[in-house]
Parts: sequence; structure tokens; C-alpha cells
Amino acid sequence: MVETNIRIDYDKLRMLIRHDKEFTHDASIIQQLVTQGFVIGTLNENFPAERINDPDNFLSLLFYFGMVTIDGTYDGETKFIIPNEVVRDQMYTYLLDTYKENDLVYDRYSKGKLESKLAYHGEYKPYFEYIADCLKKYSSQRDKQKGEAFVHGFTLAMTSQNKFYRPISELDNDGGYADIFLSPLCDIYKDMVDSYIIELKYCKSQTTDEQVKKLFEEASAQISRYADSEMVREAVKTTKLHKLVVIYRGAEMVACEEIRILL
Repeated sequence: MVETNIRIDYDKLRMLIRHDKEFTHDASIIQQLVTQGFVIGTLNENFPAERINDPDNFLSLLFYFGMVTIDGTYDGETKFIIPNEVVRDQMYTYLLDTYKENDLVYDRYSKGKLESKLAYHGEYKPYFEYIADCLKKYSSQRDKQKGEAFVHGFTLAMTSQNKFYRPISELDNDGGYADIFLSPLCDIYKDMVDSYIIELKYCKSQTTDEQVKKLFEEASAQISRYADSEMVREAVKTTKLHKLVVIYRGAEMVACEEIRILL
């Protein structure tokens, strides 16, 4: 459950995200937080307001707002993580709000129907095609946001709005983006039928069909290992776990298939 009383001021966070979108490096700090789970940098005690767009200053401001907390070190620098699920929910929600400010709109009624069919009827393609359509519409207006971090972060933000699931994403051991597990909220929706684990891959727009096919084969092999983790086995409870491979070539989703592994 998200306790609304401990949320920070809505407009303050919107201001932070607007600044963040002006960064020139490939993946913004907020996108890094929601995709890889942490960022590294330096905690500055004092900095002038006109230098808020400096990455370390912006990260320090997030820390003083309570949006990140320190979790040791990584490669000799301070490691910052999202402190709890309340803040994580805020980041997903407000990230989507900034997208909608740039003409990303969707039919909430239709979206709710797609979510219900995902949870109760195993109809995953319409749901992920809907996300792909929204992503394409937005990324076509913001070319600087295209890339792996944007695709992964956008998908996480959209799935976080699905009332039937809590998306979980972690880094793989080799440092690349791992799967997204849609952990079913069975304690609330006790009659849920379906849960999902998604291996989400991204390749550049000039990638050939043959290279996409090879990427699909690699993802198919990886997803079995992810699905067999103890955390996933415990979380699915009585639901049927679907193993999906989703591949984006640039802003286009070119694959969304269920992998059936024969034992």
C-alpha cells in the first residue's frame, strides 16, 4: 500500500523531472533509477540554484528531498538507490505525467480493459502493443530520449500503473538490463490467473532482421534462468507464469512472443 501522507510535494517533483529531461547525457538520472535500480555520484552539501542541472547537484537535491538514499559505494563512488516502494511509485507516476504533458494521452477505460485481460485471460499481446504504440508516439516527439534506457523505463512506468501487478526489475550479473517480472498482487486479487516475466531487449533502428532473430534466440535462452529464480517461484503463487520476449528495434516493437520451454 502507498501512504499518500508521506509523498513529497507534487509540484516539486515535477520541477525536478523537468530539469532532469534537460540533461545532455544519454540516460537521465531518473530513468537510470527506475531501470537499473541505482545511480552513482557525489553528494554535495551546497550548490547554487543556477547549477541544479549539474548531475551531482541534481542527485544531491534528490537525496535532500528523500527521493534517494545512500547504499554504500560502487566503483569507488557513492551509490544511491530508491528508498522504498512509495518513492518508486512516485517516480513511475510522475515520469508518466511528464510524458502526458508532451501530448501522450490514453484512454483509461480501454487501458483498464487490456489490464484485466492480461491478468485474467492471458491476453498479453494487446497490452504490450498498446504500450508500444504509446512509446512510439512519445519517442517520435522526443528523439533525444530514444534508446535502451527510455524503452525500459517507459515500459516499467506503464506497467507500474497496472493495478494487478507490481513490476520488479533488476540488473543482470553481466551488467545489462535484465527481465521485468510482473509480480501478481494475489493478496488483493485472489482470483488472478496469469503472471508474467518479460525479457525486454533493445537494438538500434538499423539492426537487420537476422540480428533481431539472433537476439530473440538469446533472450529465449535467458528467460528460463530468470523464471526459475526462487523469488519468482514464490511470487507467482497459483497463477500461470508466462515467459515473454519483447524486442524493440528503435521505437518499434518487432517481437512480443511467449516462450514455451519443454521439460
